[in-house]
Amino acid sequence: MKKIFFTVNIILIVAVLIGDVCFTALGGLPLKGVTSAGFVILGAVDLAYAFLTHAENRKYPVVMLVGLAFAMAGDVVLNIHFIGGAILFAVGHVFYFAAYCFLHRFKPIDLVYGAALFVPSVLLITLAPIFDFGGVAMEIVCVVYAAVISCMVGKAVSNLVAQRSLLNIVLTVGSCLFFFSDLMLLFNVFGDLPRIVDILCLATYYPAQCLLAFSVFVGANANMEDRANDFIVREAPEL
Repeated sequence: MKKIFFTVNIILIVAVLIGDVCFTALGGLPLKGVTSAGFVILGAVDLAYAFLTHAENRKYPVVMLVGLAFAMAGDVVLNIHFIGGAILFAVGHVFYFAAYCFLHRFKPIDLVYGAALFVPSVLLITLAPIFDFGGVAMEIVCVVYAAVISCMVGKAVSNLVAQRSLLNIVLTVGSCLFFFSDLMLLFNVFGDLPRIVDILCLATYYPAQCLLAFSVFVGANANMEDRANDFIVREAPEL
């Protein structure tokens, strides 16, 4: 079963990345929606895998899938109404953060890592002369969004510092790529910079979402290995 689901994961990830390339080159909201649906399907497939393998931590994959669904919705709405899309993405980050807390309980140090990202982010948003937000309201929206995504990334980094596991590595890389992608989106929308910024945004966004979705598969396998190790320890003869 593991090999089958791993193969499905690879096929879906490749499909999403192909869609990413096609959307970057051709554009079009329908193509973007289909591509984004790919990482949601990936998360759903891995959720099914988690349940089929009787993973102990089932809250994590469920909450992650909800976060992926909000991200897909944000992808579509962002092209129609920027603030509406930003709100959907922010809600998705809240679910990601909650999912990370199901792996490692929330601790105050999580906010310290988040603040380390948020402080330079808010300084960039409020002080950099290259941005034109067209009003205070949009600037506030960007600051609030920066706070939410900084907390999400900070929690991923904090989890990795607490436990260096494959799952936490995948989540940290995915979260950091997401942060970088949104930074490029900020430059692209409000900084009026060259096309390369938009390309960098898309080139990191979809891999980020694929990694976050793939983490469900990684987490389920980690649970299986933990159970196997526990069984070996229990069944080992006493010397």
